[in-house]
Amino acid sequence: MHDKLMEESFRWYGPGDPVPLAFIRQAGATAVFTALHEIPYGEPWPRAAIRARLDLLAGHGLRWTAVESVPVHEDLKTGRGDLRKLLDNYARTLAHLGAEGVRTVIYNFMPVLDWIRTDLDHELPDGSRCLLYNPAHFAAFELFALQRPGAAADYTARQRAAAKKFWDAMTAADRDRFTRGIIDVFPGCKLGLTVGDIRARLAPYAGMDAGGLRKNFIRFLEAVCPAAERAGVRLAVHPDDPPFPVLGLPRIVSRAADLDALFQAVDSPANGLCFCTGSLGANPDNDLPQMVNQYAARIHAAHLRSTRRLADGAFFEADHLAGGVDMPAVVRALLDEQDRRRRAGRADWRLAFRPDHGHVMMDDLQKDLTGANPGYTCIGRMRGLAELRGLMHGLRYPADGGKILRS
Repeated sequence: MHDKLMEESFRWYGPGDPVPLAFIRQAGATAVFTALHEIPYGEPWPRAAIRARLDLLAGHGLRWTAVESVPVHEDLKTGRGDLRKLLDNYARTLAHLGAEGVRTVIYNFMPVLDWIRTDLDHELPDGSRCLLYNPAHFAAFELFALQRPGAAADYTARQRAAAKKFWDAMTAADRDRFTRGIIDVFPGCKLGLTVGDIRARLAPYAGMDAGGLRKNFIRFLEAVCPAAERAGVRLAVHPDDPPFPVLGLPRIVSRAADLDALFQAVDSPANGLCFCTGSLGANPDNDLPQMVNQYAARIHAAHLRSTRRLADGAFFEADHLAGGVDMPAVVRALLDEQDRRRRAGRADWRLAFRPDHGHVMMDDLQKDLTGANPGYTCIGRMRGLAELRGLMHGLRYPADGGKILRS
């Protein structure tokens, strides 16, 4: 690992991941972002299970550089249920991770669903496939599958017409596949949720606005940040994906003003950010290089990918160095922040990143991808990692007097 570059990582979903650890090493990564996905949301992670995962990774020459994720239970977002037990369990998990030397924990505060796409298999002109979000297609889900009261008011007449045309053109099997692709893609696990389950999850949020959700988020941070500080753990909130309201629910981690509110409310060194260029980049109002500089001291991990926004509000996952993200400017700013931390003598100066949401391409197109995690086949992410590695070397090349950098 060259001491001027960020730590190259891959996301790994655990022993059931179709991408084995050996492939991650062969891609050039030295670390992984992973989690104990088998543990139910809200339950504490046993220290022995954390140690077993560390030992497994070490046996393949890999570090556990960031937890992705320790999920936040829905009751903590709605403010209902046994909150004290859930907060205590979260604090215990942080204590166990810190005791085992795992120092960065990514999480999100997105209500009801995790990240949302309407097409998990969108074909690009070159024949590769990617993830795509189409607001008219999501309207079809809301209006005809979920049948959420009041949903029609969230869409334009054109979107509603497009939604009906899209829905009417599908067979019953197509509709089922489409619906399941939206409601059951929680990272690393299949919860087996139904449309009825989503309606039940929505019910506790009735009448909740952004202020109410933010209040619950701040209560969570006020409770767990002291525990994170004691454990030597840094929390890194993942931005909303997509970064705008869906399901009639507010989004409160989508833009700079949202981050300002959270960091000002709980000014703890443990209260930080996972800088996801794809999530933030899907909002055209976000200036990503400026945001890296603005929140540099709060960034504890990075997801590097790019989206291309379309005129109708849709967006898809572009190549890592294409799309709407100024990736050279973002990576330069991240490297500069890493340099500042190193000069300041911080032991935790190195930033870890991973290439996010690669395309299905080449040999992966010929494989049975049943059980694969959407966006996380191997070859597309390996291409992204190679491109980002080359970008980092190019940005730091002059500083080394023209010498070729080698890990």
